[in-house]
Amino acid sequence: MKLFGKKNVPVTYDEKYLLQEIKMTKDALSAAYENFDNATDPDLIDCYIYQLNSEQKRYKYLLQKAKESEIYIPN
Repeated sequence: MKLFGKKNVPVTYDEKYLLQEIKMTKDALSAAYENFDNATDPDLIDCYIYQLNSEQKRYKYLLQKAKESEIYIPN
């Protein structure tokens, strides 16, 4: 699936690093959602809300960088 631009394969180290960061952030976001769904303590719920917001902003930032660089992002 081609989300952004024309580059099919990341060529530079920076592009490969960006894709790796996107994958790690996507995994962290998934884990944060899972932790939030299972939390019952109000303090933990607050913690996971903060974590979710943080991971969502990071993911959005990384996707914007990929779009600017016209990098292909695999699923």
